[in-house]
Amino acid sequence: MARFLFVVLPVESHLHAPVAIAQQLEAAGHEVAWVGPRSDLRPLVGPDATLFPTGKRYYRPDGASGPDSVRSLWEGHVLPANRFIRDAADSAVERYRPDVVVADQYALAGALAAHRRGLPWATFCVGMLELTPPTGEMPEFTDWVRAQVRRVWAMTDVPVDETIDLRFSPYLVIGLTTTALTGPAPLPPGCVLTGPALGRRPNAPVFAWDAWDPGRRHVLVTVGTMAEHLAADFYRRMTAATAPLADRVQVILTAAPAWCPTRRRTCWSRPGCRCWS
Repeated sequence: MARFLFVVLPVESHLHAPVAIAQQLEAAGHEVAWVGPRSDLRPLVGPDATLFPTGKRYYRPDGASGPDSVRSLWEGHVLPANRFIRDAADSAVERYRPDVVVADQYALAGALAAHRRGLPWATFCVGMLELTPPTGEMPEFTDWVRAQVRRVWAMTDVPVDETIDLRFSPYLVIGLTTTALTGPAPLPPGCVLTGPALGRRPNAPVFAWDAWDPGRRHVLVTVGTMAEHLAADFYRRMTAATAPLADRVQVILTAAPAWCPTRRRTCWSRPGCRCWS
């Protein structure tokens, strides 16, 4: 039996995958504890799970897109979030004494806390931005992001180790995607592509199987939590692009009702509704 400490960020779309991974670890007899926002985690992990709360801060999206959205992500979200959770993550590692730390790719404070104590840690990557960086549109991406990572090192008294990229554990990187989406892009050493991590989700909305058309192929379309300011336009363009395929393809949107660009749908007036076309 081993003790695993998960360090997550207060972003809802980044929580379901680590919860699914943790469920499998617990089923195998291991112990799991959490560092993250109580308001988001407690409904997912249950009342008995060990939780070291970080509190939660909200960061307003600025409407950036393209290369500017990368800068906005790091300067407006990743750096402030790691400054916010730094002490909680470090204290949790000290108190819980895990055998392994499992950190969100952007929860660099968790990786630093493990590195400080010589503990192995694993990184899980919910998105593909860092795995398949947009160097074509942003040639300076790699150097610029590494400079931001050094800013996270500077938040602590831990000397910078240039051989370690806190975004990618030297022990294990879990990419929650497949080569069908990454293509031939080179991946970090020790990276394993697992596909989606699916587990039990308390209070998950009921899927409308009565609207499922078995005679068509199906495409699930969604946007990340950090890109919600782009969602309405994205769904409009995606729906227009797939309209000629309507006799062969059924599109399922994971979206708020206000973002659904067509009335030909079944949806629920709740966050994370499913809109059908």
